[in-house]
Amino acid sequence: MVTILLATYNGEKYLAEQLDSLLAQTFIDFTIHVQDDVSTDSTWEILESYKARYPDKFHITQRMTNSGSAKNNFLDLITTVRDKYLMLCDQDDVWLPNKIELTMAKMKSMEQDYPNQPLLVHTDLQVVDENLNIINPSFRKQTKRNYNRKAFHQILNLNIASGCTIMYNLELANLLEKIPTHCVMHDWWLKLVATAFGKVDHINDATILYRQHGKNACGAKDVRKLSYKINRLLNGRELKATLHETCHQAGCLLEIYNDKLTDQQKYILQGYSSIPHAWKGKRIATIFRLRTFMPSLSRNIALMLFI
Repeated sequence: MVTILLATYNGEKYLAEQLDSLLAQTFIDFTIHVQDDVSTDSTWEILESYKARYPDKFHITQRMTNSGSAKNNFLDLITTVRDKYLMLCDQDDVWLPNKIELTMAKMKSMEQDYPNQPLLVHTDLQVVDENLNIINPSFRKQTKRNYNRKAFHQILNLNIASGCTIMYNLELANLLEKIPTHCVMHDWWLKLVATAFGKVDHINDATILYRQHGKNACGAKDVRKLSYKINRLLNGRELKATLHETCHQAGCLLEIYNDKLTDQQKYILQGYSSIPHAWKGKRIATIFRLRTFMPSLSRNIALMLFI
């Protein structure tokens, strides 16, 4: 009923602890589909040992060549694997025992309200250090993520759904057929497609221990700190590159789903994806016209300075 998609690469240090947390779930009707990205450590041997002990739970494969990133490995998984419900899983975290059960209950509730529609659920996380000591009990609060930002135009330049907390249904999975040529992150792409064609909801409770160990693909930054805000303003070139990458992502969404999007969605995507090619005044005017603002004053200042 539930397939957990796990992308691995050189994860020997924390992988067994994560796999044990999956096997300790209160909801037991699931399988774990692992795709290894040609690891050079003992990751594959760890996966083979779990497969040997739990043959009905694990489906493990290894790519022929390295994909280049966890994002690419996950994109390969989400465009090929299908089940009634799917969840994304990172190799270095720990799932709380009721993670699947809690998320499934929310998904079932959404299905009552939106039958046969593409659906996505995401949750909060507890931020922990490499030894699982709590740094912050709420990633949502630490990063000032407003889970109620659900409008299509609001998520073009800011993703609020952490991939390792996501569950989505088969109706959404069936829309994920093509790997985008421009994609900031796989979870952002999922959120965009779900928002465009279905419904997204959230759980404020944390369901995962989000381990910070210095090698995270993204990591948990405390956006409330003055030092973070100053650093963002001082790194204008990097911020501009990131913002323009979201514009390219929007253009890719328009290209892949042009025949399914509404006229209003096409209008928003055409305008937003054109920003990098316009002069400064028009770029700012487009932001105001489409209302693709950031959720805080400091981020909007940075947006206007560097877009």
